[in-house]
Amino acid sequence: MKRRGFLQGLSLAVLGTALVRTAQAMTMKDIEAMQKNWRALLAAGYKAPLPTEPLKLPAEQWRKRLDPVQYKILREEGTERAGTSPLNAEKRAGIYACAGCDLPLFTSEMKYESGTGWPSFFTTIPGVFGTKKDYLLILPRTEYHCIRCGGHHGHVFDDGPPPTRQRWCNNGVALKFIPRQA
Repeated sequence: MKRRGFLQGLSLAVLGTALVRTAQAMTMKDIEAMQKNWRALLAAGYKAPLPTEPLKLPAEQWRKRLDPVQYKILREEGTERAGTSPLNAEKRAGIYACAGCDLPLFTSEMKYESGTGWPSFFTTIPGVFGTKKDYLLILPRTEYHCIRCGGHHGHVFDDGPPPTRQRWCNNGVALKFIPRQA
């Protein structure tokens, strides 16, 4: 069992390095183009809500809308266990939207393997998150929430790949993946 864990860790490190190298080859101009052209990855017929369309519901309606784990993460600022999200292995082209309100947040082009066990992104679709300081672990961290529904998604760190140097570390259950349809 220890050998399997070592081999899995080694393969993740190699894969992560390759994906970070891909991100490093990008320029800020590439990232700006990616942020502007995210709608091209929407599934045919998907009507994306706008960040300016707030979704405010009472707790009992959120409990009906979300499963218990999603409720804990999105509404109570919980954290899922590392390595448990199927979205860690998602490689298809598409959009990552808020599981609470369907607002598009990231594209598949923005995702990279950080080795942390959570889906990670080096940038976002502009204007979709609000941030605040989180002192839960004593040292301050920047927590981010969906601008539309207020759902907690994760924390952003400054240890990501160039050129942004950002790591938007997201709880997988707070996301919904919408694959691009040809």
